[in-house]
Amino acid sequence: MRMVKGSPSTSMDDYQLNTTTLIRHAVRNFPDQELLYRCNNQLNRYTYKDAYQRMMKVAHFLENQLDVKPGDKIGVLDWNSQRHFELYFAIPGIGATLLQMNLRISPEDLSYVTNHSEASYIFVDESLLSVAESIAPNLQTVKGFIVMSDKPLSEIKTSLSPIYHYEESIKEQPAVYDWPIIEETTAYSACYTSGTTGRPKGVYYSHRNIYLHTMAGAAYFGVNSEDCLLVIVPMFHGQSWGLVHIAVMMGAKIIFPGRFQAEHTAPLVDLMLEENVTITGGSPAVFLPMLHYIRTLEKIPDLSKARFLSGASEPPVALMRGFKELTGAEIIHAYGATETTPLVAINYQITPSIRNKLTEEETWDLRRKQGLPTTGIDFALFDPATGQEVPRDGKSVGEICLRGPWITGAYHNASENESGFRNGYWRSGDAGTIDQNGYVKIVDRIKDVIKSGGEWISSIDMENTLMGHPDVLEAVVVGIPHPKWEERPLALIRTKDNKTIPGEQLEHLLYEHFAKWQFPDQILIVSEIPKTSVGKFNKKDIVKQYENLYSGAESEEIASS
Repeated sequence: MRMVKGSPSTSMDDYQLNTTTLIRHAVRNFPDQELLYRCNNQLNRYTYKDAYQRMMKVAHFLENQLDVKPGDKIGVLDWNSQRHFELYFAIPGIGATLLQMNLRISPEDLSYVTNHSEASYIFVDESLLSVAESIAPNLQTVKGFIVMSDKPLSEIKTSLSPIYHYEESIKEQPAVYDWPIIEETTAYSACYTSGTTGRPKGVYYSHRNIYLHTMAGAAYFGVNSEDCLLVIVPMFHGQSWGLVHIAVMMGAKIIFPGRFQAEHTAPLVDLMLEENVTITGGSPAVFLPMLHYIRTLEKIPDLSKARFLSGASEPPVALMRGFKELTGAEIIHAYGATETTPLVAINYQITPSIRNKLTEEETWDLRRKQGLPTTGIDFALFDPATGQEVPRDGKSVGEICLRGPWITGAYHNASENESGFRNGYWRSGDAGTIDQNGYVKIVDRIKDVIKSGGEWISSIDMENTLMGHPDVLEAVVVGIPHPKWEERPLALIRTKDNKTIPGEQLEHLLYEHFAKWQFPDQILIVSEIPKTSVGKFNKKDIVKQYENLYSGAESEEIASS
């Protein structure tokens, strides 16, 4: 990209973009806005002002008692809690870097992440002491552990040493702190990829990065102080998709639900209704059980002000349409990754130039796409074999590559810094298209694309189609080795109450979108579908499990078993 320099400005261009600015201004403008958090099965309330005072106490504790310096890495093992929220701002506020410790990765990978980042301390919730204890013998740089609990330190049993107590340590600290101005390219937080291929890789987000991402997210979601955010996306990975920072910037009410199970969403829905939640984020695997639960309620709630951000996988039309028609809530499809902070595309509104040209069905089909690129992010489609750009015609498939102010430009101390980038763009590993109107559509992961007889088959489109059956809870499609066709599709589906679905019903669904030759050779009804540490379908494990299914086969009919 060509760069020129013109006349100097008279702006305060040396005014640094810091995360501390977000919370300072939230407290200045909305000091009494509520923050809710679940602790010991009780819902507690405090305010931005209360949280800010505790953040300043934590900052003093970090500097005065732990001697934490700018540039130090501080790990956090916690759920979506009020203390985690306080650490979101206290740790980077003194110039240190918050290490997001993903509770869904293996102890081996968690040990690697902690050592690779050279973390000096770890804050750990009492309920996660066993996790910290399992990795402690492998840690090389950690000097101590800060236990977060409402119990006194004397009642906490652990082999960790040395240990400090969060509440007791900050109790006597001053509630006023002079936040430093931090050079905006300083790493505010570090998040590691889930390590599905090789070791986890470190993405270190700058203060400038998250500040600009927050501004864009607030604008695209239309967030204001009348909104209420329920924090469902884990705060320990990808900063909860940036939603916490967005809510803080705009002074919105926030609810931290603590620990919960994604498949048991009834308590979350009840909380949403009680507190008038208008914003949350999650995967279709979270929203589908919510929709099923809402359908059982005697009185269907009015959620017409709600915007639910859906990521991780493509939301089925049945899910989006179901929420909209039943409750008025919008399921908004968005796209991103650990390396992109994550928001880079969002499908919130249909552009005016095409809005009136689409039928209702075409509109819903368009909303399945990942959406339009957010302002400031450049998308490129490169042929993975030749490296040449492919046409933006909605049909030509290429690897989606990205650049922009909140896209990673390198991995921390990693060998992948050459293979992970192309022509100044980060390589996503996603195969996709961009149509003439600018809408991005992911058709598969490059490594998951099904190539049968020389032709590509989109597993994502097929999964979405199968999800259109009212008795299907989850569907995953993978390519299995085949002696004649190189690969053939296999579909695994999980049904409501383990129902058996007649094959002809599934065939009928597929006929609407696929040629007969593209159909899965087998559709198997299973009780569970393997998932990765971040809740996505583990297609690698599925392929390995079924790799011999089509050995010696020439063709198969669709079957359920």
